[in-house]
Amino acid sequence: MKLTTSEALVRWLLAQRSETLAGDEVPLFPGVFAIFGHGNVLGIGTALSRYRDELPVWRGHTEQGMALAATGFAKAADRRQVGVVTSSIGPGALNMVTAAGVAHANRLPLLLLPGDTFVSRAPDPVLQQIEPFGDATATVNDAFRAVSRYFDRITRPEQLISTLPQVARVLTDPAEAGPVTLALPQDVQAETFDFPDSLFEPVVHRVRRIRPDTRELAAAAAALRASDRPLLVLGGGVRYSGAGARALDFASRYGIPVVETTAGRTLVPHDHPLYGGPLGVTGSSSANALAAEADLVFAVGTRLQDFTTASWTVFGPGVKLVTLNAARFDAVKHGALAVVGDAEAGLSELDLGDWRVSSSWSGRAASERARWDAHVSSLRSASGEPTYAQVVGVVNDLSSPDDYVMTASGGLPGELIGGWRGSGQVSMDVEYGFSCMGYELAGAWGAAMALPDRVVTTLLGDGSYLMLNSELFSAAFAGHPFVAVVCDNDGYAVIARLQEGQGGEPFNNQYADCRTSHADPPRVDFAGHAEALGCLVFRASSVSELRSAYARAREASVSSRRPAVVVIRTRPDAWTESGAWWEVGVPESLAGREGYEAGKAAQIRYA
Repeated sequence: MKLTTSEALVRWLLAQRSETLAGDEVPLFPGVFAIFGHGNVLGIGTALSRYRDELPVWRGHTEQGMALAATGFAKAADRRQVGVVTSSIGPGALNMVTAAGVAHANRLPLLLLPGDTFVSRAPDPVLQQIEPFGDATATVNDAFRAVSRYFDRITRPEQLISTLPQVARVLTDPAEAGPVTLALPQDVQAETFDFPDSLFEPVVHRVRRIRPDTRELAAAAAALRASDRPLLVLGGGVRYSGAGARALDFASRYGIPVVETTAGRTLVPHDHPLYGGPLGVTGSSSANALAAEADLVFAVGTRLQDFTTASWTVFGPGVKLVTLNAARFDAVKHGALAVVGDAEAGLSELDLGDWRVSSSWSGRAASERARWDAHVSSLRSASGEPTYAQVVGVVNDLSSPDDYVMTASGGLPGELIGGWRGSGQVSMDVEYGFSCMGYELAGAWGAAMALPDRVVTTLLGDGSYLMLNSELFSAAFAGHPFVAVVCDNDGYAVIARLQEGQGGEPFNNQYADCRTSHADPPRVDFAGHAEALGCLVFRASSVSELRSAYARAREASVSSRRPAVVVIRTRPDAWTESGAWWEVGVPESLAGREGYEAGKAAQIRYA
């Protein structure tokens, strides 16, 4: 059929279906986020308009915010559905690069359709064209190459026929999942071609369960049976595989203590007798104590990022590392004994016979976690100005098991990862692969779209709010409710903590330490600002007031179909500490250099 490039692309999007973890069939691409400009309004914009009843289009207010919303959507959909974002050329396109980095670092599918300059070059130089002096083929969209799993520039309509199967492959492959960028020159968007009907036949994409090699399984089984103090580490791959129950069954069968990474958080019920807590810098002293004594670490579905491994100091010397991962890239890291395969399939086929861990080691999980729980409870019950730990405690207490809680940057990831007590239903998104300020609000918009029957709550600091808040209005306008709890502590408190904790002088992080010509600088009225963006607003100045405000915000947000923003002042100097080390470069002139050198001395180096 004769179609424009844009029409063919939209019709292909509509034909793609996906199977959820529950086995339901849903659209692979359930909607498009769009801001139109001269690089996409007449091409892809016209095509989207013609199919608007079949493929919803949501209007955002920053391209970065829309792409972050699409990323949050994919995470909340367990990578079974993919958000699509289109932009104009130039600054509109470049605004999405940061979000592509978020999706890339977190292994989340995202389809970006930035407009591009003319292939014909007849009108060059056009508005927003950068004209690189040494490469006539380069445009701003080449910036996406470093943060895309798959990149293509469509210079002829028929190129869609060969590239679209690759697009679907990357977006639905558990080992390859990440952002895909199709740069669309504006003249090519409008060109026509006789596309084959077969390109638009419905396809159901079922996520592949890669079965592990039997020899790798045998080697892993032998290593586990030879260990005395094994530790099971569950990452995001367990979540996306739907293998949480399988992992707990595996742990229970053999008595292996279980800990979670950031991306694997809330896979394990908090009161499970084998649960040792979250691992690493933003985790718990309980999980870290187990890690220090383990003689074997079995890491499933995780890339073992530095916050999880405490920059490779959380494990004891001589520990054996065994991995199970769908991506061979991640499985072979750090000289691990690698098993390449799906978490559900791999754990179901890994048979350790009648071997079982000693009860003394199995019992350490509950005893260590009890000490951590007592510590967190003491932080939640402290008096004085509200702390992050208390904010998290209030939200935790008032949330239902199927609620969804989020954060991304600053000090709140440590509070949410370390302090949250989950029910075992996946209910958390802490974006700590890229730690992108601004994800908290935009990602919550996407999560609310993916989870219309669940309450989504996002927690963020004043710095993140000021970084990117425009999608509050996008969500309010579109009718997608969620609750945002904004903690105002006068600046970038967690970076001030890092700066001053290593012996640096307070400088340019808290507002009190920033340059200004005012004796009494202005303050932001976050409640007034959120209200101006169409949100419901609730103020709190104490923990008891927060409890009431948050409860009312939950109800009001759902009934009004708008975001509800709760604003509370919090202390800038109170944190939930796991005691783990994190490597940052410390100059010799600072007091923290001694601790840095001690950490480096304890750092494990793998092949």
